[in-house]
Amino acid sequence: MCHRRRTAYARGRPGLRSPRRLGGVLLLLGLTVAAAPANLRAAQGGAGERAAPPPRPALVEPAVSAAYRDAIEAAREAVRRTMDEAGIPGVSVAVGVNGEIVWSEGFGWADLEQRVPVTPLTRFRVGSVSKPMTAAALGLLVDEGALDLDAPVQRYVPGFPEKRWPITTRQVAGHIAGIRHYRGTEMLSSRHYGSVEAGLEIFAADTLLFEPGTRYSYSSYGWNLISAVVEGASGRPFLEFMDERVFAPLGLRHTTADQVWLIVPHRTRFYARGPTGRIVNAPFVDNSYKWAGGGFLSTPEDLVRFGTAHLRPGFLRQETLDEWFTSQRLNDGTETGYGIGWRTTIDERGERVVSHSGGSVGGTTMLIVNRDRGLVVAAVGNLSSGPIPALGRRIHEIFRDHLDGR
Repeated sequence: MCHRRRTAYARGRPGLRSPRRLGGVLLLLGLTVAAAPANLRAAQGGAGERAAPPPRPALVEPAVSAAYRDAIEAAREAVRRTMDEAGIPGVSVAVGVNGEIVWSEGFGWADLEQRVPVTPLTRFRVGSVSKPMTAAALGLLVDEGALDLDAPVQRYVPGFPEKRWPITTRQVAGHIAGIRHYRGTEMLSSRHYGSVEAGLEIFAADTLLFEPGTRYSYSSYGWNLISAVVEGASGRPFLEFMDERVFAPLGLRHTTADQVWLIVPHRTRFYARGPTGRIVNAPFVDNSYKWAGGGFLSTPEDLVRFGTAHLRPGFLRQETLDEWFTSQRLNDGTETGYGIGWRTTIDERGERVVSHSGGSVGGTTMLIVNRDRGLVVAAVGNLSSGPIPALGRRIHEIFRDHLDGR
């Protein structure tokens, strides 16, 4: 089943415009009903069982601009096919073009037990898409002259142990500092950390994996250290800085830290695939040890709004955007394909595309920003290790091809 709402943004929300009325007329589609993916229904039953199909409420279709109707229908089919093949309980998608939301829709279930449908308001774990959000905080501090990316991190985090070689915020942000990633079951941590500084103790005493600048090695823990850099450079607690300087100014009203002890409206339940292939509740985790690297909740609409703010200067300076979206290089000149919190590519059409995927316990995410098309795509799901990045890339292709044909 799917749950949709009007693609137009409410008035007064910054950064995005409502879809233009073509000739002053919007097409109103009829009622729709859709069942949960077949594989998901099968996964709910045990051997020899067939779970009863979920209720199928009739929902009013959104008013859709005719200019994107064909692309939306093709993208819907891609979502349904992915959900059916992978058994993903719930998915939500949003697409923006040149600052205008042209599609926003939820599919499936936010809560299988209570039969709560996904809507555009449903908040998902976005995993490592938290990194470009934190990179925006770095950009603000650089623009204000409060942060030197090439200074040793101890200038801002004096309690972080010095290593065999000095490491800088730029190196940490580009995954070339030698800080390690998760080990064993660390990603399943249920321990609560009361501060950013407390979370550093997980890896602070470890030796670097290599001399900074000589290798690329992805590290979410490195972004834990960056959150401490943000605190040191700004003089503010990290989450307060993110709320007040990044989320609020960009109108990200549904983006917040995934704090397990708080009541968070519209937060989805989180799912995984069990040993027999059935969909089960994901293990309980407390992401307080990694807000900056993978601890935020958000919606696709908020992610599109965030990506849109990076299409042109305003929130950040043009020089900062260009630097953030330029691949870093190793000491030998090799490009890493990763800038400051963003993966950077030139696609087969020669277009500049930046993106980030996110994998978390009970969540998978993809955010794509095509800088040359003004096209922003966000897709999220509530299943561990779901194929959401591939789905996001497919939706990007569909809308890019559609723009070619207009």
